[in-house]
Amino acid sequence: MLTPGANRRITWSRHGEVVASVNIRAELGRVILTYRHRSGGDEWKDESYPVHLTTTPCHMGGERHWFLCPARGCGKRVAVIYGGGIFACRKCYQLAYPSQREDAGDRAARRAHRIRDRLGWPGGVLEGGGWGKPKGMHWRTYERLCDDHDTFEDVVNRSFIARFGPMLKKRRVFEWVKLARNRNVYFTPWTGSALSLKAG
Repeated sequence: MLTPGANRRITWSRHGEVVASVNIRAELGRVILTYRHRSGGDEWKDESYPVHLTTTPCHMGGERHWFLCPARGCGKRVAVIYGGGIFACRKCYQLAYPSQREDAGDRAARRAHRIRDRLGWPGGVLEGGGWGKPKGMHWRTYERLCDDHDTFEDVVNRSFIARFGPMLKKRRVFEWVKLARNRNVYFTPWTGSALSLKAG
């Protein structure tokens, strides 16, 4: 696509219907982006502008191409540019990586899932443990991973209760169960208005 003279159209679809497209024309040292966009109910606006390219040498020979962010005042060398009014880098759009939006419970769940995959255990973090040691794994490694998993599982449970506890107190029992099942957690009524967490 970056060979001078190459011309290509990229489209994005939703439910089988094309919702956006951009034409990319390659020239020496740059690509020309041509597309239409609008914000909210505003009129469609035509855009056509260059995005300059740069290269860096690769260790095993050859070179790698990079975009220079076309946003005014940026010019940062990036591998990916993101669409909007104009195409620009992650920093210009203030986009965060998924891991940057995680709280302690999300991070613990991700780490617990990684351990479950390594142990060959099924399901989510609240499915419980004790599904057995994988063949060939040392017992010491298995016990350490189980301890780590239990620690992460505890953080996930506390985070879930902190996040949804106040909301759950206002709901009837069947609504509690419905919400919990959507999160792979099962709540059962216990001594009146209290709830107990049950894995599985």
